Amino acid sequence: MDVTVCDRSVHTATGSRVNAPTEPAVILVHGAGLDRTIWQMQTRNIAFQGRRVYAVDLPGHGRSEGPVLETVPEMADWLITFMDAVSIDAATLMGHSMGSLIVLDAAARYPDRTERLILTGIAEAMPVHPDLLAAANSNKPLASELIVYWGLGEKAQIGGHPLPGLWVHGASEVLLKNAKVGVLGNDLVACNNYGDAKETAAKVTCPTYFVLGHDDKMTPIKSGQNLAAAIDDAEVYVLEKCGHMMMLERPNEMYKVLRRLIF
Repeated sequence: MDVTVCDRSVHTATGSRVNAPTEPAVILVHGAGLDRTIWQMQTRNIAFQGRRVYAVDLPGHGRSEGPVLETVPEMADWLITFMDAVSIDAATLMGHSMGSLIVLDAAARYPDRTERLILTGIAEAMPVHPDLLAAANSNKPLASELIVYWGLGEKAQIGGHPLPGLWVHGASEVLLKNAKVGVLGNDLVACNNYGDAKETAAKVTCPTYFVLGHDDKMTPIKSGQNLAAAIDDAEVYVLEKCGHMMMLERPNEMYKVLRRLIF
C-alpha cells in the first residue's frame, strides 16, 4: 500500500488485508538500514486478528521515497504525520532497535497519539562501534556483515528456522546490503547521537512493554531493563536463545507475546 506523506510516496505493508477504519491501529517501525519486511511474520498475524496494521518504510528506506531523515526526533515527527495521512488518531506503536527509539520519542512528545508502546531490541543508549560506523559511512559491505554477526543470536546463525527455507543470517545480510547508498550510515549516526532515551522514557505515560532478546549483543538485556525501570509500570518480556533480531529469530515466541499485548 502506498500513501502520500509530505508530498512523497510512502510504502507500508498491511498484512495483505484491507484495513477497516473502525479497527484499532498498530504501527510497526523498523530499525537502521532495514525496511518493512523485517515484520513479515508479524503483519499478517496482527492484521487477521482484526487490527489495522501498518509496517512502514521510513523515508528513503525500502520502497518509500527519500530523502532520509537525520535524527530520531525528526523521524518521530514524521511518524505522527504518517498517522495523519492514514487518518489514525491514536495507535499502538511498536518499534525495533532504531524504530524503538522513534516510537519512544513519539510517545513521550505525542501522548494523545499513543495507546500503548511496544519496544523491541532497545537499550538506554545505542552507541555504535567506531569500526561499524566507519564501514557504514564508507558504504562498505563490512557494515552489514558486522551487524548480522553481532545482531543474531547463536541459534539464528546456524539455521533451523521454523519457517522452512528461511536462513535468517543470509536474509538479514541481503536486506542490509540492498539498502540505498548512505541510508545505513545515516541511521547509525542517528542512533549514536540519540542520548536522551532514559530522560525521554520518564515522560511516557501510556502502557509500555519491552521485548528483549536474552542473547542480544547490540542492545544488551540489562541496558533494556534499566530503560524499562524509567517508565512507571513497564513490563519486560525476555525471549530466550534470542539475539537482536527477535521478530525474525523467534517469530513463534514473538507472536505469543504480542497476543498478550495487542489482542
